Amino acid sequence: MISVIVPTFNAATTLASTLECLSLTRPELVREIVIADGGSNDGTVAIASRFGCKIVHASKGRGTQLRRGALAATQEWLLFLHADTVLASNWGDAIVSFSQQKRSHEIAGVFAFRLDDNTRGARLIERLVAARVRLLALPYGDQGLFISRALYDEIGGFSDIPLMEDVDIVRRIGRRRLTVLPAATVTSAEKYRRDGYIFRSARNLFCLGLYFLGVPPKRILNLYG
Repeated sequence: MISVIVPTFNAATTLASTLECLSLTRPELVREIVIADGGSNDGTVAIASRFGCKIVHASKGRGTQLRRGALAATQEWLLFLHADTVLASNWGDAIVSFSQQKRSHEIAGVFAFRLDDNTRGARLIERLVAARVRLLALPYGDQGLFISRALYDEIGGFSDIPLMEDVDIVRRIGRRRLTVLPAATVTSAEKYRRDGYIFRSARNLFCLGLYFLGVPPKRILNLYG
């Protein structure tokens, strides 16, 4: 059984699709969905309530929200998802197969990255993400994270930081304990369409470089927006 943890902040336009993919495709696997809300003032909380989610409140900041959501989760396996991400229909088979492997409690899984856009820009970003994961073992949070409670607790869970929480936790997991599952997350491309594929990708890379140079995440957040 799985606890799914989703951090939200004014996610009313995308959250329903995220929750529907969990409730309709493999409902027998999902014991609970924990919504860690950072103070939404749109219909986010109402949508979560309609789907029967457990709602917890936290200070705004993805790391803080994910950490709070994990504390409220009760199951042996944890699945962290973003509120603008939908799992491909075969996600359940992928994690069941993963969890049945020997030592599965000692490794973590992420999904392949896809965007809900049919443009060349979207396909290019997907290829670049796949290369980053293959070469640097550095998936981002929009690829999800499937991890046992035992391993999550061993590494100390998500850090209480507003940004780069995904990079922080996968670095502590380490390359040898990270695998890409044979299924995909499909993330909304709205932010790329709004900001431009080149600009947004360049900004993300710049912020990542600042993080590796030791700039505090709170300062990077001002650039990220």
